[in-house]
Amino acid sequence: MRVRFISILLLLLPVSALLAQDKMLMAQGAAPSLYINHTVAPKENYYSIGRMYNTSPKDQIAPFNGLQMEKGLSPAQVIKVPLTTNNFLQYGNPAADEVLVPVYHTVKEKEGLYRISVTYNKIDLETLKQWNNIQGDVVANGVKLIIGYLKVKKELSPLASMAKSMPVVDRPKEDERPKPAVIVETPPVVKEAPKKEVIQPPVVKKDPPQPVVVKTEPVKPVEANPNIPDFNGGAFRGEYVSQNKGGDAGKESGAGNVFKSTSGWSDGKYYCLHNSAQPGTIIKISCAATGKSVYAKVLDAIPDIRQNNGLLIRISNAAAEELGVGANKFDCTLSYTNQ
Repeated sequence: MRVRFISILLLLLPVSALLAQDKMLMAQGAAPSLYINHTVAPKENYYSIGRMYNTSPKDQIAPFNGLQMEKGLSPAQVIKVPLTTNNFLQYGNPAADEVLVPVYHTVKEKEGLYRISVTYNKIDLETLKQWNNIQGDVVANGVKLIIGYLKVKKELSPLASMAKSMPVVDRPKEDERPKPAVIVETPPVVKEAPKKEVIQPPVVKKDPPQPVVVKTEPVKPVEANPNIPDFNGGAFRGEYVSQNKGGDAGKESGAGNVFKSTSGWSDGKYYCLHNSAQPGTIIKISCAATGKSVYAKVLDAIPDIRQNNGLLIRISNAAAEELGVGANKFDCTLSYTNQ
């Protein structure tokens, strides 16, 4: 009887649900509104789709699509299945009755790992590399990358047969390195002298006032933190020399700023964002105010947002520390040859 019941149940499953097991799940949208497109098959309804993707049809699917459940769904209708904390995993472990199905992103032209990371909840770059067995920092156009996992119930979802084990990855912690002490100088307290009767001196003709010459001090570089090793420009210095061998490096000058990264503090691998250089290019960043230079590898273009207006480059905070500019905006000169 049990075998007969299972056979009948399989016959009742929509054809698309069985075919879906052979297809990759492709993420759409951008955080925090990520979703998967699903084409409704004959005999499918809100509840069967909810069981397939492990999400609530009433609280998630219908509102996300602006639909009313009372009106039902039509065959061939395309709906969006939202990816939320209930059914989408990037860190941690699934429940005992759940398995993990990879969710993919197709790399677009000139799209780097940094931009993909920002699109999908700012997932750590090293995590992306580990999931997809990537050794370098550049990904070819058209490659399908795992960007997370759909959590589905083993006994309820036909997608369970597509499950794979996820490498154990811990959420990266905030940088806990010691920071240079900030010294704030306060002027000494001066007691006000008692008021005395002022006797006006006789008026004496004086020579015309001479112009006052104000001496300006040169910009002082940020003092190096003795707790952080000096990598002599960074681990990509030798690669920069090889990259520019036999040709002159082009130069640009402008404003730079910093972005937070966990890379570079222990190995000197510095990274940057730049709009002209191709991902993987090594750029030499020099700061006249500090007299120092660092070598950083391009991850991606600078995001097109208001706070990046007028910036020539953004470098990782580990690179900024060695360059001696701290976390502030700075003037710099770039040298590089596109690959």
